[in-house]
Amino acid sequence: MAATRKKNRTARRILAVGAGLATVGALVAALPAGASQDAQDRHGSNGKGWGRMVDVQLLSFNDLHGNLEPPTGSSGRLTRLKEDGTTEVVNNVGGAEYLATHLRQARQGHRYSVTAAAGDMIGASPLLSGLFHDEPTIEALNKLKLDVSSVGNHEFDEGARELSRIQNGGCHPTEGCFEEGKRFKGAKFPYLAANVTNEKSGKPLLDPYFIWERDGVRIGFIGVTLEGTANIVSAEGIKGLKFGDEVETINKYAKVLERKGVKSIVALLHEGGLPASGAYNYDCDTPGAGAGISGPIVDIAKNVTPQVDALVTGHTHQAYACSIPDPSGKPRTVTSAASFGRLYTDTTLTYDRRTKDIVRTAVASANHVVTRDVAPADDISTLIKRWSALAAPIANRPVGHIAESIENPGDVYEKPLGNLIADAQLAGLAPADKGGAQLALMNPGGVRAPLTKGADSVVTYGQAYTVQPFTNMMTVVDLTGAQLVTALQQQVSGANLASPKILQVSKNFSYTLDMTKAGADRIVVDSVRLNGEPLDPSKSYRVAMNEFLTGGGDGFPALAAGANKLVGASDLDIFIAYLTANSSAAEPLRAPATGRITVIK
Repeated sequence: MAATRKKNRTARRILAVGAGLATVGALVAALPAGASQDAQDRHGSNGKGWGRMVDVQLLSFNDLHGNLEPPTGSSGRLTRLKEDGTTEVVNNVGGAEYLATHLRQARQGHRYSVTAAAGDMIGASPLLSGLFHDEPTIEALNKLKLDVSSVGNHEFDEGARELSRIQNGGCHPTEGCFEEGKRFKGAKFPYLAANVTNEKSGKPLLDPYFIWERDGVRIGFIGVTLEGTANIVSAEGIKGLKFGDEVETINKYAKVLERKGVKSIVALLHEGGLPASGAYNYDCDTPGAGAGISGPIVDIAKNVTPQVDALVTGHTHQAYACSIPDPSGKPRTVTSAASFGRLYTDTTLTYDRRTKDIVRTAVASANHVVTRDVAPADDISTLIKRWSALAAPIANRPVGHIAESIENPGDVYEKPLGNLIADAQLAGLAPADKGGAQLALMNPGGVRAPLTKGADSVVTYGQAYTVQPFTNMMTVVDLTGAQLVTALQQQVSGANLASPKILQVSKNFSYTLDMTKAGADRIVVDSVRLNGEPLDPSKSYRVAMNEFLTGGGDGFPALAAGANKLVGASDLDIFIAYLTANSSAAEPLRAPATGRITVIK
């Protein structure tokens, strides 16, 4: 018997910023009234049914980013740790058609199964979803039977009002309905945003929590995004919003749930950690120096109240299933399923009907690969084909040629594709009438996918869009040599101390990054060169970068100090123009060499 979800759309109404609309309580999914105990008993969970202990299956994933089609290149790979300690690459993983099949297979035999996500389901999406403001992804998630998700920073890419439409439905305010006779219905699952509040009223933007219920088994979910969301999204779309402390917020709503009699609690948190190994099956509970997991999630997990039984996390695009001690010193599971639908996490939560709580000592989690050796889910395949037909006239337009795949690996500081994009930005904005740029800087998080070579050398508009989906406007500003050095230091200090954000630089700029040192000292100041010459601290230089960086985004306040700003074309238009001008079928473009950033480890 399938559980029926009560989907009260008014209960998930978003606060219109400045409009003072009130948020309402969490939703509850309940079994239909009148179901007999005998019938329920026949569908017991792993034979436990109506016994005291019930195994609840929690399936989770994060950072899908609208990847409906199977991701390509490095985005469609994982690293596996073998028994002998070496690693191997697992190719051809991910894709919503296959994720759906794996989730449906995993649910078989589990009467008590709930599916949750930890944010960034949408935003920074490939063209198939991004072109339609992520309506296709929400439709797919509805079909996947996602029960609940926290918001992530990318849910705010198009602002709070657009997030309201994503939750509640309705046609796009400027582009209208994308399919004739069809109105976008919105997410059937609740997006949770407990720590996103109206600055004036203090009320949560969306529901702060959700209560899942079946046969009297109740589990509460609290959803938060990272406190630093305001620093990594466009300021215009989040005016009037405050992003609160993750720990304080989770602890606050854990008490609320306790008062409602809900003692089993899971936090969905769009913030994460960095395991010592990039292998998806690495045991991050391994002791010893240089092992385990680091990053913001460690301090958060150590301070979240013991009332919370598990943390499902995201944001860092890493894979882990760890135990991090809670404030009382007891181990608690903390998980993340990488990104792009390449993994899902299967966690067993053993629920005690007498105490109404999770038996923490019995919690077990593991990440599973979304392989493509299973039959794709027909309903998701049909969805993809339908939206692909609408996107085809734009997506399939040729814009350039490449001789080889140009990668965007996540485990190196200088990336071939980052170099290519920085070179394109310098070329597009160097002419005097375009800004007179002397160098270009590109934030690594703005490069969303590799540029993968197919059967021929053609690069399509759709591929270029997938690489640069934000369509940020490009800018050129004046920065002194001293300000540029400070910006380089901010890559590895301040907000970026725990998780460095290494800017991608144009081919005429170079420096040394000494990772044996700490903080700002990692930048070897006298190594910084422009066109082979040391920077003059007092001299002014024209620097090209996208408007996100010009606004100080990603923890670079030094870049916000630029003067004499000139706004140019979008980053996507600049990138496409460069591909078109610098490649042909006879002379396809090759991947730029690395070596602009010398790394000392």
